[in-house]
Amino acid sequence: MRLHPGEAEPAAWRVVDLADVVARLRAEAPGPTGRPLVVAVDGRGGAGKSTLAGRLRALVPRSAVVHTDDIAWHHAYFDWGALIAEHVLETLHRGGEVAFRPPAWAEHGRPGEIRVPAGLDVVWIEGTGILREELAPWLDASIWVQGDLDEQQRRLSARDGDSDEQRRHVAAWLEEEIPFLLRERPWARATVVVAGTTGVRHDPEREIVVGV
Repeated sequence: MRLHPGEAEPAAWRVVDLADVVARLRAEAPGPTGRPLVVAVDGRGGAGKSTLAGRLRALVPRSAVVHTDDIAWHHAYFDWGALIAEHVLETLHRGGEVAFRPPAWAEHGRPGEIRVPAGLDVVWIEGTGILREELAPWLDASIWVQGDLDEQQRRLSARDGDSDEQRRHVAAWLEEEIPFLLRERPWARATVVVAGTTGVRHDPEREIVVGV
């Protein structure tokens, strides 16, 4: 597996029920009262974060997903920590309802807002860069989705296209992503490391491959 510079592959992988992963995440921060458990789902672009967050949301009915891409949209690739802390994470920790329209949405005419109802059990915060030291006080548990860089690039091209404009976008993203991840080392602070790219046989409907 070709990994990000500085990232180490777990010594071994094993197949577990996705429900067991949720139980492990809950055990990491037992008993938050009056607010949801806040769990980060981090990984490089194309690693499978959004897919995993969707599976977790389906498994925990009283949960919701927040995508950091919505915070970063027309704002910055990674310099959005203070924005999500003030307008999303602090509100979740108060047990309140999130209703946030990022400034860039208004500036560029994007309709709607980021909404998270109150009274949920879990909120999954999904996106590259969420698992960082700056935001650690607001996160109860975390997942790092590890994947082969070549496979992730293939997925990104399949999803977003391979035009000149897209290649320039990816190059600009990587110019910031590589030093950011080397500094933050999210894989080292994650509660659970899961395989976004794996040849290990498992039932993707109910199982997941985790590092041990």
